[in-house]
Amino acid sequence: MNASALLLQRALNREFLTVEEGLFLFENASTADLMYVGNQLRQYHVPGKTVTWIIDRNSNTTNVCIASCKFCNFYRRPGHEESYITTIDEYKVKIEETFALGGEQLLLQGGHHPDLGLSFYCNLFQKLKSLYPELKLHALGPPEIAHITKLEGSTHFEVLKALKEAGLDSLPGAGAEILSDRVRRLISKGKCGSEEWLNIMRTAHQLDLTTSATMMFGHIETNVERMQHLVDIRMVQAEKPSSAKGFLAFIPWPFQDQDTILRKIKRARNTCTGDEYVRMIAMTRIMLPNVINIQASWLTVGKSVAQVCLHAGANDFGSIMIEENVVSAAGAAFRFTADGIQQAIIEAGYLPQLRNQQYEYRDLPENILQQDLDHQTMIVD
Repeated sequence: MNASALLLQRALNREFLTVEEGLFLFENASTADLMYVGNQLRQYHVPGKTVTWIIDRNSNTTNVCIASCKFCNFYRRPGHEESYITTIDEYKVKIEETFALGGEQLLLQGGHHPDLGLSFYCNLFQKLKSLYPELKLHALGPPEIAHITKLEGSTHFEVLKALKEAGLDSLPGAGAEILSDRVRRLISKGKCGSEEWLNIMRTAHQLDLTTSATMMFGHIETNVERMQHLVDIRMVQAEKPSSAKGFLAFIPWPFQDQDTILRKIKRARNTCTGDEYVRMIAMTRIMLPNVINIQASWLTVGKSVAQVCLHAGANDFGSIMIEENVVSAAGAAFRFTADGIQQAIIEAGYLPQLRNQQYEYRDLPENILQQDLDHQTMIVD
């Protein structure tokens, strides 16, 4: 048995592979072998043919940000004529439209606004929950928590505890990019470092806040740094309290480079091919045997590549994205309707299942026509 086969067998046994072992597989194993193992591990965690998806809306509290990330076209500096802070009346329109389209969650993020501290977000969350008690808030992310903590001269624990009490339901894994300080100094110097990002997630898990994790790759990072990123996520997940869900999902997506400063200054281009993305999905499964759900980022790679990922370890197709402003500003142009995302899953040979942020199944709302799946039996049997 060769080195790749031995490592793949250990992966099938759900062993924790090292950075070096992950690197060897990524650079040497065939795509077919990686896909096979990724799919087998998916079947261990989520048996069967079900692929989940969600209806939510990615709205922004503000576009004012002082982090100055070189891959972001969305932010505006304080005082810019295009800067804004979303008002309650604007939220009401967005939320009611989301409810009308069958969603129940707001993915709420924004920039590092120098004047918006803990009281702003607590008041916002409390107001939204008082207006819409059934609304789920999947909001902010570690860099925003770090920013608020710095403004308050407080601690991550105190900030997250206050936000949870104000209505925060779960914490997205935003702003991870690559968890390497070398990379972060070059592309997102104004954001928290890798260890602070990880520590904020540790704290969230201590508070029993469900989280997710992400990785934006395909710019100036090395393959070693990609594998280290996965090992670091795995480590934090292994440390969570047994009663906590911790990282309920992991979402890797390729850097979107259109008109970004990172492309202009650092000559960084998104060179990630469909094959490379599928291999990364499989490696995510292999390196994260303690994370249940892996999401394929159709928003950045498109329908056909995302469908292949369902055979390589991914079990989730993400959101139809009623609204999304940040990644789209850098060139991500793909879109799905509720019917479209379900049909894409069916075409790939799977059964679509609407979920919530806790990965609990939801019935399709009455205003979304149930797909007639009977004639698809031959596809999913």
